[in-house]
Amino acid sequence: MLYAVIPAGGSGTRLWPLSRAGHPKFLHPLTGTSASLLQATVQRLAPLTTPERTLVVTGAAHVTAVARQLTGLPEENILVEPSPRDSCAAIALAAAVIAVRDPEAVMGSFAADHLIRDPDSWVRTVQEAVRGAEQGLLMTVGITPTRAETGYGYLETGDATEGSPWRAVAEFKEKPGAEVAEAYVRSGRHLWNASMFVWRVDVFLAELARQQPALHAGVTAIAAAWGTPEQDEVLGAIWPTLLKISVDYAVMEGAATAGRVATVPGDFGWNDVGDFHTLGDVLPADDAGNVVLGTEAKPGVLLRDSSDLVVVPQSGRLVAVLGLRDLIVVDTPDAVLVCPRDRAQDVKTLVDELKERGEEGYV
Repeated sequence: MLYAVIPAGGSGTRLWPLSRAGHPKFLHPLTGTSASLLQATVQRLAPLTTPERTLVVTGAAHVTAVARQLTGLPEENILVEPSPRDSCAAIALAAAVIAVRDPEAVMGSFAADHLIRDPDSWVRTVQEAVRGAEQGLLMTVGITPTRAETGYGYLETGDATEGSPWRAVAEFKEKPGAEVAEAYVRSGRHLWNASMFVWRVDVFLAELARQQPALHAGVTAIAAAWGTPEQDEVLGAIWPTLLKISVDYAVMEGAATAGRVATVPGDFGWNDVGDFHTLGDVLPADDAGNVVLGTEAKPGVLLRDSSDLVVVPQSGRLVAVLGLRDLIVVDTPDAVLVCPRDRAQDVKTLVDELKERGEEGYV
C-alpha cells in the first residue's frame, strides 16, 4: 500500500485576489465541484492508499483549515512546517517520518493544487510508477505534452525500458522559451515535469544523504523526535537551518545524471491551475464561453453580450458585465481584479508590487 504525501504550500499569487497567503489556492473549490483542490487530491488518492497512510505537509497558518477540510485524516498525519523551506525539506521530512514507521515503504508525492480530468487513468499511471519504485528507481510521472508550453519544466527521456512503459530520465529541463518548447514537443522525448514523485523512502533518503548530507541529517533528527515531547524543540532548532531548495534541484537532477531516475508518461488531463485563464480553459463554460466560479451564492452575476469571461464573485455583491470579452473579473470583499485573459500570468506582478508598497494585508 502506497504512502501518499501531499505538500500543501505556496500562495498561488497568479490567482490573486482569490488566493491569498492566509487562504491559498489549494483550499479553494476550483474543481468545478464543491470540493477544494486539496479535498479533490485526497479523493483521487482513495484507490491507491488509505487516510492512515496519507500525510499532508503544510504551514502553521494553514493547519487549522487543512484539518477542517480533511476530517478523515488522522491528526498526526498533518505535518506542520514552521516556515517555508521549499519542496525538498517538506518532502524529505515526510519521507523521514514514514521511514520511522515503515523503513521500506513506497511513498508518492502529489501536489495539493493540481486538477486531473481522468482520475482512473492517473491511478493506473501511478500504479506503474509504484512498480518502478519497488525495483529501486526514483520515479516521476511525466505528462505527455499537448502543446509547446513555456510555463512548465520538462523531462528529457531516453528509450522505454524493455517490458515496461518506464523511460529513463536523462535530464531535468528548465522552463524553455517558445522555440525550444516547440523543439521539445517535436522530439517526442520530452515530457512536462508535473513534480509527481514515487519512490521507496529508503532509496530517496539514501540519495538525499549522498547529495545533501546536511539536509538529510536535519530531517532525520526531526523525524526521530516526531511524536515525542521533544518534537517542537527539535523542529524549532533544526528547521530554520535546513537548505531552502526544491527537490528537483536538490536530489532529482543529480540522481538523473547518475541513472537513477525513470518516468512513466501519462495522459490524464493534468493541469496545475496556475492562473485564471487556465481555469477558464478547464472548467465548464456556458454557451458564450463564460466560466463563473461559485454561482450558488446570491446575487451572483449578470452577463449580457459578453463572451469568454472568467468571473469569480466572492464579495456578496452583484457582478454585472456588459459587452465585453476575453476578460477576468474577480470580486472579493477587499479587492477587485479586472484584466485581459492573455495577461493572466502577469497578475503575480501586482502581488509583488503590493509587497513592495508594504500593503501585506492585501497579499
